[in-house]
Amino acid sequence: MLTIIATSVAAQPKPGCQTHCGNITIPYPFGTGSAECYINGSFLISCNTSFDPPKAFLATTDIQVLHISVDGYLRIQYPVGYDCYNSSGSSAYFSTGFTLEKFFISHTRNKFTAIGCDTYAYVEGFSGRTYSTGCVSFCYDETDVVNGSCFGIGCCQTVIPKGVTDYDVSFGSYWNHSKVLSFNPCSYGFAVEDGAYNFSLSHFLDPNFSKKKLPIILDWTIGNESCREARMDPQNYACKENTTCIDPENGSGYLCKCVNGFQGNPYLSYGCQDVNECDTLKPCSRICHNLVGSYNCSCPEGFEGDGRRTGTGCSPKDKPQFPVLAVTLGICISFLFSFLCCSWVYFGVRQRKLSKLKQRNFQQNGGILLLEQLSEREEYGETAKIFTVEELKKATNNYHESRILGRGGQGTVYRGTLPDGRNVAIKKSIIGDQSQVQQFINEVIVLSQINHRNVVKLLGCCLETQVPLLVYEYVRNGTLFDRLHNTDHASVMSWGTRLKIATEAAEALSYLHSAASPPIIHRDVKLTNILLDENYNAKVSDFGSSRLVPLNKEQITTLVQGTLGYLDPEYFHTSQLTEKSDVYSFGVVLAELLTGLKAISFERSEHERNLSLYFASVMKEGGLLDIIDGRVMDDRNIEQLKEVATLARRCVRVKGDERPSMKEVASELQGLRAMGKIRREKGDLYEVELEELLYELNNNDAECDGSSSTSIGLDNMKKYVRTEFYDAR
Repeated sequence: MLTIIATSVAAQPKPGCQTHCGNITIPYPFGTGSAECYINGSFLISCNTSFDPPKAFLATTDIQVLHISVDGYLRIQYPVGYDCYNSSGSSAYFSTGFTLEKFFISHTRNKFTAIGCDTYAYVEGFSGRTYSTGCVSFCYDETDVVNGSCFGIGCCQTVIPKGVTDYDVSFGSYWNHSKVLSFNPCSYGFAVEDGAYNFSLSHFLDPNFSKKKLPIILDWTIGNESCREARMDPQNYACKENTTCIDPENGSGYLCKCVNGFQGNPYLSYGCQDVNECDTLKPCSRICHNLVGSYNCSCPEGFEGDGRRTGTGCSPKDKPQFPVLAVTLGICISFLFSFLCCSWVYFGVRQRKLSKLKQRNFQQNGGILLLEQLSEREEYGETAKIFTVEELKKATNNYHESRILGRGGQGTVYRGTLPDGRNVAIKKSIIGDQSQVQQFINEVIVLSQINHRNVVKLLGCCLETQVPLLVYEYVRNGTLFDRLHNTDHASVMSWGTRLKIATEAAEALSYLHSAASPPIIHRDVKLTNILLDENYNAKVSDFGSSRLVPLNKEQITTLVQGTLGYLDPEYFHTSQLTEKSDVYSFGVVLAELLTGLKAISFERSEHERNLSLYFASVMKEGGLLDIIDGRVMDDRNIEQLKEVATLARRCVRVKGDERPSMKEVASELQGLRAMGKIRREKGDLYEVELEELLYELNNNDAECDGSSSTSIGLDNMKKYVRTEFYDAR
């Protein structure tokens, strides 16, 4: 209610001037009609009464105004720019834009947006401040597009620089939309208020989308002087009584605002009026006294307290009691006191026992050692957090069954919510090994510092339980195994999505092998340990079986652990663990993605028969196309499927020395993904310039949140591409 009143008071025009134009309220310093109604010509609002209802336009332009706020901004609407094609080439082109003198395009409330599957769009300006920015949007198939997602697949967005007063949109297309003409003949570009546009695949074929007008937020200020300079000229100073002056974040000039306790239009004489908090807020329980810019609460005679609703309020003063009541009350209080004392002693002893137990568990699980390690690493940035038992109980509703995400042989994983609102996954193991405390603490320290977009982040642990609890980031879309094999998921995962997930998982393992210090061998790579977020980005998880590789050692001997069907036969028979053990397991994952068969259905002791041997045997006999998942195979991707199958077969070679490294695997998968954009049609090869493709891939790698990843080298690209140069338009 207070907000509505304050808004209506602030939207006051100058006395004697027109208050509205149609549905738009016109507050001073804006105005329409005579020159006395607005502060200067930039703030003129032209009211066109030929419309029903009338429409407001900014000064003498054709820019329609939707809303004006005395807080320093106004909302306008402006048409969409477009670049359309048909089978003959370009069919329509419209470059949208405007130039303003006093109004700045808000850099915090607008986004420059481009949509299209063969689109790069620029926005630039030359009036006042010269600037240029833009973004690129691609997709090959309409199934790649996700409604509501605007991160480069069918739709992209970028911010508009600060302090600009004009913008002009221009377009480009690499293939003139020829590869996507059936579902996306046009590119669109526009500035729009953040949150006012929601991307949809239907916009590609909507014939009326090019006629749309979308809202844009403009920032406005008074004059060109700062607050300090403006106060030196009282005659022209725009801030009136009971106001304060604010230097704006965007642009030059200044803004005015009513001081606390006042509301209204700060640009009108006595436009800021005292707020009667007693009527609007009703802050007092009994008596309220409104003061200028404030208020005061009190209690009537016979009552005590501060009189505030949010304070002690007003309560009657105590009256003398009869002796019998006093005696009865004393006896009751004595019994209650005795009961409370006994309860306090009981719960105190119990709490002391629990505290000692938690402290003993904390020490046995290496808590002192972990604290020392964290203290030494504080200066290097964020490290693992040590959670308390109470924090994790509260986060999981005391480990309620409804919070269970999954159960395994080593324990149960629960979904929890931390006090800051973050969702996490909490792993509660069944057994622990006290002899491995030193190694456990070292692994917690190292894993918590891994910051790779395709590795599940370890946030911390709890050491107050008999077996330590591990806290990871929460990944919403479950495991790759469920998405590939679970019949509950009606939609089939496309080959493009499978290849994307495989590439990202390979990049994560390559990072663990090559960039982590010390290197980490996962030791249990399988579909159930590859999680998917809401955008189907891969997240390698479950490092319960992983091992840190000591410095200056090529291999380590350890008790054989892993999952039959994925387990490296060389490691199984020799107990010699190397990075190539992960390569073998990843090769089985690739085979599953290609065939749709379950590796676990091939399990037998001593590796008598498994998916990797079956897959290698079929490839040797030339029957690869007979076992590839028919739901993802078509004429366009057979060669790519064969390349991935060849890579998978190299990964599952019996001898580890004959397998590629994860770095090489990741590089080849990146190259295969990139080459998916090149198609042969009737002997004609359509290609992208090699330099542009390398630039795009390297830029994608640079967005890894500080993590290392493998770039595709020039030699690797030359295996697939013959470079031709051509004009993009």
